[in-house]
Amino acid sequence: MTTPIDPTETTAWEKLSELELHMDPDLRRWFEQDPQRAERLSFTAADLFVDLSKNLVTDDIVAALLDLAQEVKLTERRDAMFAGERINVTENRSVLHTALRRPKGMTPELVVDGQNVDEDVHATLDKVYAFAEKVRSGEWTGVTGKRIETVVNIGIGGSDLGPVMVYEALQPYVQEGLECRFISNIDPTDVAESTRGLDAETTLFIVASKTFTTLETLTNARLTKAWLLENLEKAGVISGEAQHADAVAKHFVAVSTALDKVADFGIDPENAFGFWDWVGGRYSVDSAIGTVLAIAIGPANFADLLAGFHAMDEHFRTTELEKNVPALMGLLNVWNVDFLEAETHAVLPYSQYLHRFPAYLQQLTMESNGKSVRWDGAPVTCLTGEVFWGEPGTNGQHAFYQLIHQGTRVVPADFIAFAEPAHPLKDGDADVHELFLANFFAQTAALAFGKTADEVRAEGTEESVVPARVFDGDKPTTSIMAPALTPSVLGQLIALYEHITFVQGVVWGIDSFDQWGVELGKQLAQQITPAVAGHTEALEAQDPSTQGLIRYYRTHRQG
Repeated sequence: MTTPIDPTETTAWEKLSELELHMDPDLRRWFEQDPQRAERLSFTAADLFVDLSKNLVTDDIVAALLDLAQEVKLTERRDAMFAGERINVTENRSVLHTALRRPKGMTPELVVDGQNVDEDVHATLDKVYAFAEKVRSGEWTGVTGKRIETVVNIGIGGSDLGPVMVYEALQPYVQEGLECRFISNIDPTDVAESTRGLDAETTLFIVASKTFTTLETLTNARLTKAWLLENLEKAGVISGEAQHADAVAKHFVAVSTALDKVADFGIDPENAFGFWDWVGGRYSVDSAIGTVLAIAIGPANFADLLAGFHAMDEHFRTTELEKNVPALMGLLNVWNVDFLEAETHAVLPYSQYLHRFPAYLQQLTMESNGKSVRWDGAPVTCLTGEVFWGEPGTNGQHAFYQLIHQGTRVVPADFIAFAEPAHPLKDGDADVHELFLANFFAQTAALAFGKTADEVRAEGTEESVVPARVFDGDKPTTSIMAPALTPSVLGQLIALYEHITFVQGVVWGIDSFDQWGVELGKQLAQQITPAVAGHTEALEAQDPSTQGLIRYYRTHRQG
């Protein structure tokens, strides 16, 4: 195990501390004195155009951040990740989500621990694509011979957030007559509402659990299995155990490597699609976890999604740090967190189709970098992680932008928009997409440059109201634009944030690929379950607060 370099002991960190101490942020002045600032701090990565010029950085700060990257050996650790070295040290695993989108025939082939990773990945992809085509064409049918009209993905965490987000983002690419639904929460409401109105004869379930032991996923799988059999029996199309088994085999498939458990559930192991321990859940949407997406948008579009991921991977892998967008954005996040003391980070897509993107990034970033120990087990020496959040514009403008504009906290924000609308509608002669983008452009300008008291007075505002209408400006934002929200561009966006997250983890010296903090709650839930069910001894073993809450539940539960 290599010992991470303490960033706070580097020469670059000392320089950054000095620069922050003497910095007088003034984006108005900076832009006026430096007409080339926007051009110099704007970059392209694959199809993305990224403007970093409205962040609170000077050339000296950017240079010091790049020096920090060199001192913590960012490029060496990046190369180790792409090569398949076991950089997930607490689990002794490689980190190879980037291998999931390497094109077939890429040279040299990726071989790790004697295993040809490329061959494994494409064998699984081919199997997923073949199955997807069967469902899309109607060759795969339910037990009564009817074609599949609804696919229900059952997962949680990375097995749910990624597929949901991509499905919503790529709605224009979903095959007509095919709907996908998603069940994740163990709250029985989720199963009840997600199966409401479905025809059991035309519904296919995908159970996504690598080990086929995930509590929430397997509970929901059993509930939907019971729903399927009950509804098929009510319709008079099956009866008896033999027909039950046939029905499950035709209406359930799995994304799992635990073939014995898959078979015990009643799923044909031939209809199980596997992935590997070097794929973390939050990095898995482009693995077999995306089977529901390959069915929905088709193998060709799924391949374009993977190509977009790979294009950003190559940019991150090969581009010098001075022009490397994920590296620069990750370093900016470190600057914002550790020197400007930003605690949260807003992601504001000006695209309704990306309404689940901030939620997806919450898991990606916060599960990856929400750590207080380094990868060698020592405590971290600086602040780590941010609370990611956001909603689509312009909805957010009428909700929480007030705090970003005039609040007392620093809230860095990423704005995302596309030149081409999915639906080019007009309101009379007005192009609605242009009105939409006018808001996008206006918000980043307002956050950067604000409005002075004199400008407010010049509008004829009463003096007593002037202070309330002043905008200080100097609120850091990044603008990301692309030609259109295509499968490829979506893949680029996801990979961009994957690599941003990686960069921050390297600087902070943490393992961004484990998630031990998720485990304790799971363990306690299993211990507490008997107490919730009424077991006196188990109840008395709980702390007083938990006992009181459980007693309240048992008193008021009527069923």
